[in-house]
Amino acid sequence: MPANRSALFPVIALTALAPISWGTTYAVTTEFLPPDRPLFTGLMRALPAGLVLLALARVLPRGAWWWKAAVLGALNIGAFFPLLFLSAYRLPGGMAAAVASVGPLFVAGLAAVFLGERPAVRTLLTGIAAALGVSLVVLKAAGALDAVGVLAALASTASMSAGTVLTKRWGRPDGVGPLALTGWQLTAGGLLIAPLALLVEGAPPALDGRATAGYLYLALANTAVAYWLWFRGIGRLTATQVTFLGPLSPLTAALVGWAALGQALTPLQLAGMGLAFGATVVGQLGVRSPAPGPGAGVRKVRRPVLASRR
Repeated sequence: MPANRSALFPVIALTALAPISWGTTYAVTTEFLPPDRPLFTGLMRALPAGLVLLALARVLPRGAWWWKAAVLGALNIGAFFPLLFLSAYRLPGGMAAAVASVGPLFVAGLAAVFLGERPAVRTLLTGIAAALGVSLVVLKAAGALDAVGVLAALASTASMSAGTVLTKRWGRPDGVGPLALTGWQLTAGGLLIAPLALLVEGAPPALDGRATAGYLYLALANTAVAYWLWFRGIGRLTATQVTFLGPLSPLTAALVGWAALGQALTPLQLAGMGLAFGATVVGQLGVRSPAPGPGAGVRKVRRPVLASRR
């Protein structure tokens, strides 16, 4: 196996920890947090995590990066979190995850336009296989579709997909690491959610020890650490590779439901898990050279060569 490809394995493995962590969000939300507070939950995930990372990085944006950080924060956090929780509250079972599983196809299309990463036929087929596998895992036979929930799920997926591609396109300023970039986006996204949460949901709910523990987990491990790993991975992998790690989130959610919540897994769900995981693995293949290293600035970002250009 080529040395450059094997060198990507640790990067892929660390980046994969982000969607695996996000797969625990549903269980924590339903078992620990107050019900029907999607905006407040999004705020408590984003703003404390962003402030912690800003304190650790001690770097603020400069010049054009003030508006770039605001745009990325809105796409990856400020719009994505509320839409994600809204769809989860309004759709039955894992329908929100099934709709979100088209993310690799969204990113493949956007990457072709903004990054010049022309998708190979294999990429498109793998994206379809991933969506099918996730659907087999999370969809239930019963439950009517909610139009607002479906639109929210599609909008959240489109928002995160656009944020992923723009994060790859803009890179990072010289001398700025992924810790600072993550802190900028989480803080910007949290500040965007804060007034909306107050206007729509009113005053924050009273929190007991259980809810406090849940929000601490979501803010620190599930958001601060996970998004740092995610944006770090975007800087080293192609946009398509990163987004093909996304199906690990609903797969983790299904495993957590089985192991911790006593939810059964049918043979069809197990087959779907195998299909989705296989698509995730295939989605990592086909890159000739590693993406830019952590010191790559905006002017130094190189576009990786995909299999479709061989």
